[in-house]
Amino acid sequence: MTKSIGTGAPSGSEGTELATAWTLPNLITIVRFLGAPLFVWFITQQRYGAAVLTLCIVGSTDWVDGYIARRLHQVSVVGKWLDPLADRTALIVVAVTFVVDGIAPAWLVWAIVIPDVLLIINALVLFRGPLHLPVATIGKIRTALLLVGAPLLLLHRVEGFGHEWILIVAQGLLAAGCALHLAAFYAYFTAAHRKYRLERAEQQSCRS
Repeated sequence: MTKSIGTGAPSGSEGTELATAWTLPNLITIVRFLGAPLFVWFITQQRYGAAVLTLCIVGSTDWVDGYIARRLHQVSVVGKWLDPLADRTALIVVAVTFVVDGIAPAWLVWAIVIPDVLLIINALVLFRGPLHLPVATIGKIRTALLLVGAPLLLLHRVEGFGHEWILIVAQGLLAAGCALHLAAFYAYFTAAHRKYRLERAEQQSCRS
């Protein structure tokens, strides 16, 4: 659940990149895409236990696909934009579903969606397309907090797990994750403008 247009490229993506899209990491990333509608369906059926399991699987693939890509040297051009897109799609779908179903307050959606929309617009205005930046440490911590907080918040609705401490911990993790999401937004936003200024300076220097 973390990265989209202008929000960072997967770490460890340096080196030779494969042109083919048919790699094991990309297939795992596609599973993350498919997990989003499955999660929504489980929520509509109030099958919260299955929804929690789906969230855990979707969250784990965010780490697994990157690890396999580096381990098997299968970093691909497609994977560099597909992985961030899958992360952001899953994150937004989960946040919206939580709010619609009354599991989480509306601020969860606004804190996640608005910064992402601004980053997308910023990349389109400055670079006329996607911008891939190295993933900041704060972004990784943000992702970890959201990946743990979201399933915990849902777990609170599963029969036998309605303990108050689970709800408190989940809300604390999500609040911290959203705060770091805003901090990561600032870091990526300013990094994009630094990159834009450097490119403009290089272009002007080549002309002179």
